[in-house]
Amino acid sequence: MTSGREPLGDLRVIENELAAYGGLADRPRLVALNKIDVPDARELAQIVTPDLEAAGYRVFAISTMTGEGLTKLTYAMAEIVQERRAQQSASIPRRVVIRPQPVGAGGPKFTIKRQGDGMGGFVWRVRGDKPEHWVKQTDFSNAEAVGYLADRFNRLGIEDELLAMGAEPGDAVAIGAGEHPVVFDFAPQIDTGAELLSRRGEDSRLDEVRPSVRRRREMDVTYHAVRNEMMGDDRDADWRELHRKALAQELSQDFDEDGDQ
Repeated sequence: MTSGREPLGDLRVIENELAAYGGLADRPRLVALNKIDVPDARELAQIVTPDLEAAGYRVFAISTMTGEGLTKLTYAMAEIVQERRAQQSASIPRRVVIRPQPVGAGGPKFTIKRQGDGMGGFVWRVRGDKPEHWVKQTDFSNAEAVGYLADRFNRLGIEDELLAMGAEPGDAVAIGAGEHPVVFDFAPQIDTGAELLSRRGEDSRLDEVRPSVRRRREMDVTYHAVRNEMMGDDRDADWRELHRKALAQELSQDFDEDGDQ
């Protein structure tokens, strides 16, 4: 409150602005006439208070410097808050609980297909979020880690499914997508007997020459003979690139149980 001001006119301006931009037209109102510590302001407050009350406002003459009238204003605001809370619903709002589903939940844990390996043989191709994730986590230079991976595959049911589909010990098994899956030889644990009692990473099978290794050595002889025949005298040809593209194309296609496309 200062001399020369017209409080009712100032209040109308504020109300118009709140209605146009504030979105507060439905809120309760309290009018505080400040600076009554100044004689002229106190007198002006006494003049305009009846008009403001007639317009429906609760009016409080205050001084923020001396603290006069602030207690009444504070209690009035507290009453409004209490009334508003009482009007609100006493029911507790429903909590929204989000429970993300684990990766692969609801679908098959893995799939197995028999595919050609691009060299006249075949490979059992295993796909699935869990087995592919486990393969990425495994340090294949650590025999114990490899043994632990085999145990996880067995508990998941991959070994049982391979046996049910006709896989035999020594068959090549590929896990993962793309051109560079992890490939290993199938060695079912049901055939190992007492070997499973040894410490993980000390399986004697790791020291044996695996059947697939013997097959690969025999195929290497044929491979080099075919390569030399196809390249002839052109030693600049990139034979590895040609073979890689052929293998990638072969692995990208599904094959039936006889290995035919």
